[in-house]
Amino acid sequence: MARVVVTGGVGFIGYHLTRALLARGDDVVVVDDFSDAPYPAARKRRNEADLVREFPSLRVVHGCVTDRAALEPLCAGATLVVHLAALAGVRPSFAAPARYARVNVEGTATAFELAREAGCTRFVFASSSSVYGNSTPLPAHEDAPAVQPESPYAASKRGSELIASSLCRRAPETTCAALRFFTVYGPRQRPEMAITRFARAILAGRPITVFGDGSMRRDFTHVDDIVRGVLAAAERAPAGFRPYNLGSGSPVDLHTLVKMLGEAAGIAPVVERAPQPVGDVDATFADVARARAELGWEPRVTLREGLETVVRWVRDNP
Repeated sequence: MARVVVTGGVGFIGYHLTRALLARGDDVVVVDDFSDAPYPAARKRRNEADLVREFPSLRVVHGCVTDRAALEPLCAGATLVVHLAALAGVRPSFAAPARYARVNVEGTATAFELAREAGCTRFVFASSSSVYGNSTPLPAHEDAPAVQPESPYAASKRGSELIASSLCRRAPETTCAALRFFTVYGPRQRPEMAITRFARAILAGRPITVFGDGSMRRDFTHVDDIVRGVLAAAERAPAGFRPYNLGSGSPVDLHTLVKMLGEAAGIAPVVERAPQPVGDVDATFADVARARAELGWEPRVTLREGLETVVRWVRDNP
């Protein structure tokens, strides 16, 4: 039985990962600050209650990843640290760039150093496809330059990678996998994210707002595939710092997404247009060859299947 520390373990991805770890018999400690944005605190509390109801042995600690004193005793004896805690969201990051830098970069540095000091040699953390920006040729490969972030959020995620990479040079025996998630969706997704927001509007008979002309493409990745990728990285990634793309490898434009969501819901969507916000990249498209070759991972959930899980979740949780 492994002892695993999961930061951000009652958020969207955190809930699903924590549940998978507990289901396989691991001893899990979750650290989360239960902040209210961008993932609502009420939803985190519900995720916590659902996890504890199913797995009463789960320990959940309220604390911020920048608080070294709170985090240090939790890392003692850990065999794996999965660092998911972060401020997410491209658009909100423009309103609070310093806060994003503090939580995302300092938080990663703190979690990594405490894991290393505790003798834990396996550290996996959430990065983002946002690090590539608009200048990276697509499909994006992990070795491509990522030097022109389009938002403070993207810059903070790239900064967290750079700090982890530099710290890893002092601890070459440590496995440090930076997982670049590509537009993760599924049940319990952040409510302001497009797929969940669109699904709720379609089911309620309200129009949905599509930014730009609908040609913007995204590499949508189901949360179940992301969880399998995190577990694969924890078990198979080599020593040293190594980034991995976790994406579907099959981007679709917003026109197609809206059409498929309508089909999953059985309702024709009504679409309104709005200008594309500052900071949004034109397209994301993952080259997943490295994850396939080194982690034995590849996406399994098709977009059509994944959208059906979201529609079911939204219908059951109005």
